[in-house]
Amino acid sequence: MAMPFYPGLNTYIRVVLAAPPPESRRAILQALIDYLRKKQENGEALALHFICTHNSRRSQFAQVWAQSAASFYGQEVRCTSGGTAVTAFNERAVAALERAGFRVKAEEEEENPTYWLSPGPESPSIKAFSKLYDAPGQPEKGFAAVMTCAQADENCPFVPGAERRIPLLYDDPKAFDHTSGETAQYDTRCLQIAREMFFVFAQLTLLNDT
Repeated sequence: MAMPFYPGLNTYIRVVLAAPPPESRRAILQALIDYLRKKQENGEALALHFICTHNSRRSQFAQVWAQSAASFYGQEVRCTSGGTAVTAFNERAVAALERAGFRVKAEEEEENPTYWLSPGPESPSIKAFSKLYDAPGQPEKGFAAVMTCAQADENCPFVPGAERRIPLLYDDPKAFDHTSGETAQYDTRCLQIAREMFFVFAQLTLLNDT
C-alpha cells in the first residue's frame, strides 16, 4: 500500500504519472525493470545504488525518486547513492526537490551538509549527502550499480559487490549554474528522473499483478 505523501508532492506525482517517458528512454529503463523483476521472482531483497561523479545532483535525484516511487507502489527497496569523489549535495538540486513537494531539513555543516527529505508525515525521511560509492555503510553485495553520468560510467569500470551494472545516463544541470535558465534546468532534470523512476516501479507492480 502506498505511503501517504504531502499534498504538494502528490500533485507533483500526478504530473509525473500523466506522461510516460519517451519510447527511446523506456527501452533503456527496461534493463532496470528486468533486473528488479528477476530479483523479486527469486525472492531476493531489492537494492539499487546510483552512482555519479560527485554524488551531488543526478545520483541524488535518482536515489530520492527511486525510494519515493518504491514507497508509493508499496515495494521494499533499499536505494542508495554515491560518487567517485565527495563534494556536496548541490543546493540547487535540493531546492528542486523542495519545489517538487519534499520537506527538507538540513544538518548544518560547512562543506557537505546532510539533508533529510520527508515525502510525507508517515513516510520515513530520506538521508542525503555526498559520499563515495564504496564508503562505509554503502551496499557491499546484492545490488545493481546504476550509473547516472557518463563520466562515472567511464571512470568507474568496476563496482565491488554489484550484481549488475546498468547505465542510465542523464544530462548534468550543472552546465546551467549561474545562468538565467538554472532553475528551469534543475526542475527539468528532477522531473525527468522522477518520471523514469515512477515508470520503473509502476511496471514492476504491473508485472507482479499479472
